[in-house]
Amino acid sequence: MKKTVLVGAGGKMGMRTTTNLQNNSDYDVSYLEVNEAGIARLQEKGVSVSQPEDVLPEADIVILAIPDVAIQSVSAKIVPQMKSGAMAVTLDPAAPCAGHLPERDDVTYFAAHPSHPSVFNWEPKEDAHYDYFGGIAAKQSIVCALIQGPEEDYAVGEALAEEMYKPVTKAHRITIEQMGILEPALSETFGAAVVTVMKEAVDTVVAKGVPKEAAYDFFLGHINIELALLFDQLPGGVFSDAAQKAIVYGIPRIFKDDWKDVFEWENVMDQIKAIT
Repeated sequence: MKKTVLVGAGGKMGMRTTTNLQNNSDYDVSYLEVNEAGIARLQEKGVSVSQPEDVLPEADIVILAIPDVAIQSVSAKIVPQMKSGAMAVTLDPAAPCAGHLPERDDVTYFAAHPSHPSVFNWEPKEDAHYDYFGGIAAKQSIVCALIQGPEEDYAVGEALAEEMYKPVTKAHRITIEQMGILEPALSETFGAAVVTVMKEAVDTVVAKGVPKEAAYDFFLGHINIELALLFDQLPGGVFSDAAQKAIVYGIPRIFKDDWKDVFEWENVMDQIKAIT
C-alpha cells in the first residue's frame, strides 16, 4: 500500500477522488481539508481529516486536489514537508506550466487530467449514460504527464490516475506542455467559447420566434450528425453539397482569420496566467 495524502479532499474534485480511493486496498489514504463545509462532506462519508504534519512527511504520494489559483500558495507549504522520492500529483496542467510548484529536484511531479466521457460513448446503463463528468460510471480516457522525476515513476502516477478517474479506457502519455495546449487552450479557450456561442445562436433563433423545443431538437440533432461526420464515426461520410457551401459562407463571417493563434505557446501561457 502506498501512503497517500489527498489535499483538498472535501472540494469538488477532492470528493470525487475520495470516493474512488476510499476503499482501494492499494492506497492508504489520509485526507487534508481546511474548509468547514468540506470537512462536513467528508464526515458524511465516514472520513476523518488528518493534520498535515502527521501525514505529509511519510507520504509516498500527495494529490493536490485544489483550485489552480491556490496551488502556488498551498504547495509552498505542502511540498517542503514531503520526503525525498515522494510524488506530488496535480489534476490540471495550468499551475505546473505557470511554474507555480516549488523547486525540489528530489520530488517527482506528475499531472493527470480526465478527458471526460465522449459524446460518442455508448453506455447501456442509465447511471453511466448520465455521468457526463466521468469518474463515477461512464468510461473515459485520461491524459498523463511526468513533469519531473525518474522514468519508473510514470507507471506509478498512471496507475493512480486510472483509479482516481475510473472507469478509464485508455491513458494517453503526453508532455505537460501538450496538456496545457489541450486545457485550457483547446477545451476551454476554444471549445467552451465555441459552445457558448452555439448556445447564444440557438437563443437568437428562439428570440426570432422559433419554438424553443423545436430549435433545441433540430440543432442538437444536426450537431450530432455533424460531429459524427467530422470525427471519424461515419467512415466515408461527407457533408452534403449544400452544407459544404454553407460552411464556406459561414466560416469567414463567424471566425477571425487568426483564430488559430490561441494555440501558439505564448498565447497558451497568457491563458494559463489568466486562470492561475
